[in-house]
Amino acid sequence: MRARLAIASSEQQCVLREVVLRNKPQELLVASPKGTVPVLVAGTKIIDESLDIMQWVLTQSDPESLLRPSVGDLLQMLELVSENDGQFKQALDRYKYPQRYAEHVAAGGADEYASYHREQAAQWLQSLEQRLSRYPYLFGAQQSLADLAIAPFVRQFAHTDLDWFNEQPWPSLIIWLKRFTDSPRFLRVMEKYPPWTAQQEKIIFPPPRP
Repeated sequence: MRARLAIASSEQQCVLREVVLRNKPQELLVASPKGTVPVLVAGTKIIDESLDIMQWVLTQSDPESLLRPSVGDLLQMLELVSENDGQFKQALDRYKYPQRYAEHVAAGGADEYASYHREQAAQWLQSLEQRLSRYPYLFGAQQSLADLAIAPFVRQFAHTDLDWFNEQPWPSLIIWLKRFTDSPRFLRVMEKYPPWTAQQEKIIFPPPRP
């Protein structure tokens, strides 16, 4: 989602190949042997990390100035995203998928394990709430790279238990997330596509604006 958000924001287009990871096409493995998504192929350039794709795409075209926040700078944004991708993402995965960490689940069981990691993630979200209580976006009055890089993971956290999430004392964070999920850009990038095959007609992404 992060890579697609950046491409849509850049007002550039690409040929999209939807991949189901349990059935990876050989073409994906040729482009990027580690076999993860997303992968951007731009001529001889191969980029296979979502944040790197975001930065490269926006360096080519950034009509919304997502790389130039109204408060702070690119380095500060990348530091915040790094914290999100580290401590928060680790806690999110263990909260959302405790069954994947059976060797770490103690006598309290999966529910207790998930609850513990939910609280760890909540501490991070509280720090975002404090930022968002000052400005509508993470780095000021305008949306930035940091918002598009972090919001998809906050959305995952929220939808793990939406009732619980909406009961938390995070009014600014909840408004920020709703603004993201209600945006026309989000709706464009969430369009579903069939898994790619070599016989498939080219799919141009992003789709036309409604």
